[in-house]
Amino acid sequence: MNKTRLFKKSLLAVTITTATLASQHTLAAGFQLNAQSATGIGRAFAGDAVIADNASVMARNPAAMALFDDVELSLGFESITSMIEVKDAEYCGPVCQATNGAVGKKDASYDDAGDTSIAPNIHLIVPVNETFAWGINAYTNFGTKTEFSDDYAGYEYGGLTDVKSMNIGLAGSFRMNEQWSFGAGLDIIYGKGTLQRTFSPVIAGSLGTDEALDAEADGWALGFNVGTVYELDENNRFGLAYHYSPKLQAKGDISFGGTEYKNDTLFMPLPDLLEFSGYHRIEDTKFAVHYSIQYIGWSSFDKLEAEDAGTLNEYEWQNGMHYALGGTYYLNQDWTLRAGYMYDTSAQDELTSISVPDSDRQWFSAGFTYHLDSKSNIDFGFTYLMGDDVKVEESKENPLAPGTTLSSISGTTHADAILLGLQYSRSF
Repeated sequence: MNKTRLFKKSLLAVTITTATLASQHTLAAGFQLNAQSATGIGRAFAGDAVIADNASVMARNPAAMALFDDVELSLGFESITSMIEVKDAEYCGPVCQATNGAVGKKDASYDDAGDTSIAPNIHLIVPVNETFAWGINAYTNFGTKTEFSDDYAGYEYGGLTDVKSMNIGLAGSFRMNEQWSFGAGLDIIYGKGTLQRTFSPVIAGSLGTDEALDAEADGWALGFNVGTVYELDENNRFGLAYHYSPKLQAKGDISFGGTEYKNDTLFMPLPDLLEFSGYHRIEDTKFAVHYSIQYIGWSSFDKLEAEDAGTLNEYEWQNGMHYALGGTYYLNQDWTLRAGYMYDTSAQDELTSISVPDSDRQWFSAGFTYHLDSKSNIDFGFTYLMGDDVKVEESKENPLAPGTTLSSISGTTHADAILLGLQYSRSF
């Protein structure tokens, strides 16, 4: 038994986070988040693959670029504040393990391991003529930090998890007739993650080091997306989009237990996405309803492998779903109001984590557009994302005594988040 076994579960947290943040939608610090636009945040992204009220729609469905007659520019940012709590938690180190829990248990509860991150974005759509359009965009899929204090009882299970991502997209659309439009695009994906873990003083003394893990990995990948839009009439349309997410190859240095793996390559499969959206403006009213159903192929994330270290861990996630419903009220020439609700299912199945909690989530969203003039507007969106309580149990094997437990932790995690979005859009 080598030291690789020591950090399998800890490394899993950062490599999964690094990998999944690089997909079109990300799972990190317990949340599958969308951060392409403030308008989307204001309606829980209900109908976002077909509404096309600004250029950010190209991130969801490239075919929707065909719905624009003028050059469209949108730029903005989203603020993501995660609130992560560990409740009723107990840490059992070597002394505790040796006495079957009779001596040495420690309270491992923690009030707030979350943080605030900023995710910027820019989208540009350029119609060439009545048939063709092209677009380019750049946005941060996710950026967050989960950090436990240095004196946290569950040393090797908490620590620091810091992740960032970026997506650069280029897409084109083709209008076949008045009803059908098609689109396709390429996604250049960059992901980066950092993970730091330390051992408790007792474990550090027995192993001769206090460093459980210090890892940093980053990498690039190329994906693609295709989509279609069907316009029943001017008030009713449907959109369908598919995003292919590749296996990300991330290079990184890993240091743990006094051993270093230089420039190892992590191979991380990412989930494909399939989204169906509808938009319906009720005739002779100022109200529209819209909805989305999204499938996320998380089951492709069955294991993590490294070129030098081999299989790091078997990991069987389950496929996820989003169900979103929203409404838009076109109040007058200056103001548009919107709201939405989403139910978002967890990717984690049997394996759970203190440092990267996950659960089913509910989105409660509201937002507005203020039209500065006929060519420009400002959007604001707000979402409160509420997670469920999840029971967590983690343990680590003792490398000096294979088959025995070095330490363990159990508890209940709860993760909520607040999303705020601000965006400026203009037609030319």
